[in-house]
Amino acid sequence: MKLFFPENYKTKLDLKQTEKAIKFVKDFFQENLSAELRLRRVTAPLFVLKGTGINDDLNGIERAVTFAVREMNDAEAEVVHSLAKWKRLMLGQYGIPAGYGIYTDMNAIRADEELTNIHSLYVDQWDWEKVLTSHQRNLEYLKKVVSQIYSVILRTEFMVYENYPAIKPLLPEEIHFVHSEELAQRFPNLTTKEREHEITKEFGAVFIMGIGGVLSNGEKHDGRAPDYDDWTTENSDGYKGLNGDILIWNPILQQSLEISSMGIRVDKEALLRQLAIAGVSERKDLLFHKKLLKGELPLSIGGGIGQSRLCMYLLRKAHIGEVQASLWPEEMIQQCAEHNIFMV
Repeated sequence: MKLFFPENYKTKLDLKQTEKAIKFVKDFFQENLSAELRLRRVTAPLFVLKGTGINDDLNGIERAVTFAVREMNDAEAEVVHSLAKWKRLMLGQYGIPAGYGIYTDMNAIRADEELTNIHSLYVDQWDWEKVLTSHQRNLEYLKKVVSQIYSVILRTEFMVYENYPAIKPLLPEEIHFVHSEELAQRFPNLTTKEREHEITKEFGAVFIMGIGGVLSNGEKHDGRAPDYDDWTTENSDGYKGLNGDILIWNPILQQSLEISSMGIRVDKEALLRQLAIAGVSERKDLLFHKKLLKGELPLSIGGGIGQSRLCMYLLRKAHIGEVQASLWPEEMIQQCAEHNIFMV
C-alpha cells in the first residue's frame, strides 16, 4: 500500500465538524459552479448498457463493474467510469443552446484503483458539460473556462476560512498554464508524476494541457480515451491538445493533487483521427459514435471535478477516507489510525 503519513498530523476538524464542512463545501461549490458556467443540474445514471460506447474507457485498462439485468434477458450493464459521453448525449436531448450546459453528481466504482491517500474504490465528482460554437473550439476558450472553474475553487477556499478560521487560504490568485510537452522538455529525467509535482509546487495551481497524445520523447504524459477529449488538434501555442488537468499543491501530502480532468470534446474529424491512432476505428459503429459522426450531437466542453478530493484539500485532510465512506484494507485503517488519520 502506497501511503504517506504527514509528520505530527492532526486534523483541524473533528468528525462532526468534518461532516458539516463537507456538506458546506459541496453545496457552496456546486451552486457557484452552476452560476459561473451557466449549468443546469440533471440526474445521472449509475450504470449503462455494455456495448453502447457510452461508458468511458479512461486509460483503456480499467475493468468496469458489470452485472446481468434479469428483466432485459440478462443483458449486461456496467457501472459508469465517468459520464463524458452520456452528458453530451443529454445536451442534445435537452436541446441546450450554446453558452449553457448541465452538471450532475457522478458516482462510480473503480475496482482496479490502487488505494492510496488520494485514490479510492469509490469515485464522486461533479460531471459537467457545456455547448460550444465552432468558433469556441480553441485554446483561448479552454483557458477561459479553466480560469472560471479555478475562481470558484478560490471562492470556496475563502468561504471555508470564513467558517473555519483555523484553515488558512493557500491557493494563488491565478492558475498557471503549461503544456505537457513543455514539462517533458524542462524535466526530461523525471517521470510524468514527478513533473506534475515539480511544476505544481512551483506555481501552487496549474493546468497541464495536451494530455493523451505522444510527446517528443515518444511517451504520453497520461492516457486518455480517444472518443471524448480532443488531444490531437493543433493549438495556437504550437502544440497539440485541447484538454488537460487542474492540479493544486497539497501541503499536507507534499505533492500535487489532481482536482479536475477536462477538455474540449472531439468533433467528427478528431474522433476519426483519434480512433485510428488508438487502433479502435471499429468503435465508429457504436451508438454514441454514430450519433456524433452524423452530426446529431452538439460541440461541447466538459469535465469532472472530484468532490472528495476538493473536500480533502480544502479541509486539510491527509487521506481521502477522512471525507468519504468507502472500503479500505484493515491494515490501511490500522496504519492510518496509528498516525492520527481516522476514516469516516
